[in-house]
Amino acid sequence: MMDPSTTAIYLRASTCSQTTDGQRWDVTRWLQNHGIDPEAAEWYEDTDARESMNREALKRLESAIFQGRVKTVVLSDVTRAAGSIVDGINLLHAWLSQGVRLIAVRQQFDFSSTVGLMVASLLFGLSQSEMETRRQRQEAGISAAKKKGKYRGRKPGTTRARPARAQQLREQGLQVAEIANALNVSRRTAARYLSLSK
Repeated sequence: MMDPSTTAIYLRASTCSQTTDGQRWDVTRWLQNHGIDPEAAEWYEDTDARESMNREALKRLESAIFQGRVKTVVLSDVTRAAGSIVDGINLLHAWLSQGVRLIAVRQQFDFSSTVGLMVASLLFGLSQSEMETRRQRQEAGISAAKKKGKYRGRKPGTTRARPARAQQLREQGLQVAEIANALNVSRRTAARYLSLSK
């Protein structure tokens, strides 16, 4: 059984348009399912979308770990800890070497071992590769559209296309993952829709 007073939750938005609502929802539900009061844990949240490790909440969390106040770190997804393979592995290695237990809710995995670090390195690599591929495709698409004179940029209001529907589904009792499936969008997008409809 984890001690809530030494448990920390870390949330991170990786883009300016992203919110941490989906992460918060996943972690809160996990804590409650394990008999832990979410209010008793320490929450650290970075929302400035920095890719570097120089993030305010992360620095405060690392200070708490160094002081011995945090024994367990819970993330919604292990890739929320960092945006690159090198940063992620270095961070996790530093935490684990200080005896910190690391749990990722979405992977349903405790990374507090050498095997955990190996699995995490694979996940960080896949995440980084996916981001780079997405960025390259987007840049190629924009470049092609500009050459054809068809690029107009994002239309105003497109990010608010379906927040009302997402909120209706939430009021019907659907979870973020179920809303994402219903709207055929990612969990991140569904969480963003929910934050926009508030």
